[in-house]
Amino acid sequence: MTFSKAEREFLERNEACRIATCHDNIPHITPVSYVFEDGAFYIATDYETKKYENIKANNRVALAVDIYSSVGNKAVCIQGKAEIIEKGKEFARLYKIFHDRFEWVRRDPWKEGEAPFLKMTPISKVSWGL
Repeated sequence: MTFSKAEREFLERNEACRIATCHDNIPHITPVSYVFEDGAFYIATDYETKKYENIKANNRVALAVDIYSSVGNKAVCIQGKAEIIEKGKEFARLYKIFHDRFEWVRRDPWKEGEAPFLKMTPISKVSWGL
């Protein structure tokens, strides 16, 4: 899946989105911080969250990155599959990126085994206003 130049720039400029997960035909949506890199989305989560539990049972997810305005909405909505990253070199690499980018990570740091990352690989997308 490829993103247009305008979509990539929009996704790289923003840092918040909503992630939708589902289990037992019950949807769940929550706002999260993300990093967009090489066409994939990375999200930090906790083991005790509903989204983590849902993804363990059903790895199909959707993301919405948007700026809402009554006169100029901009959005990229993505459907894809999530995988859980809990340890190793990829975990360490992602932790450094999140630590450098987000104040909330520096305020409340964690170690491998305390909270995982999610990698969302897009399968389909739609965008507007870009």
